[in-house]
Amino acid sequence: MSWIKTIAYTDATGKLKTLYDRVKGPDDNVDNIMMSHSLRPHTMEGHMAIYKYVLHHSGNKIPKWFLEALGVWVSALNKCDYCVEHHFAGMKRILGNDPRADAIRASIVSGDISTAPLDDAQKEAMHYANVLTKDPSALTEENIKRLRSAGFDDGEILEINQVSSYFSYANRTVLGLGCSIAGDIVGLSPNNSDNPDDWNHS
Repeated sequence: MSWIKTIAYTDATGKLKTLYDRVKGPDDNVDNIMMSHSLRPHTMEGHMAIYKYVLHHSGNKIPKWFLEALGVWVSALNKCDYCVEHHFAGMKRILGNDPRADAIRASIVSGDISTAPLDDAQKEAMHYANVLTKDPSALTEENIKRLRSAGFDDGEILEINQVSSYFSYANRTVLGLGCSIAGDIVGLSPNNSDNPDDWNHS
């Protein structure tokens, strides 16, 4: 589960139980990354809010499967297998094209996005996420200009930035607390994008 104490769904009370009921999946399953917050429920609330708002919100314009692909890429760069497995399964389900999803993953695993079945704009977004993850101070306004030239407007660039930034936070939560995938149901996501307060996973 994790290297620190966590509180199981069946033992939760009060605010924690309320939050667990908001984030749980089938059979009252709560992902280990969320359970790792159980000693400080307010941090779970903050985590879920930013996760839902940057990745699963109807205000986003970039396709959700590609935002998930960015998350898999950032997680692979950070060597966070937990998030790679969860979000690749989610990406694959949303994309609905298993061979293409598998080819994207193969390119991510190889570290060579140029071979991925993505368009040039998407590859430019992956390049930006790569630099932001590995050497953020190396980014300059030129990187933003390249994203604009590739066809992204500034709101979409913000989406790319926020999703890439969120995943580094999530990766460090997982890696820093030793979260394992044991007992999780991979590939679930809060699919009700029209209600930012609906966090239930399905």
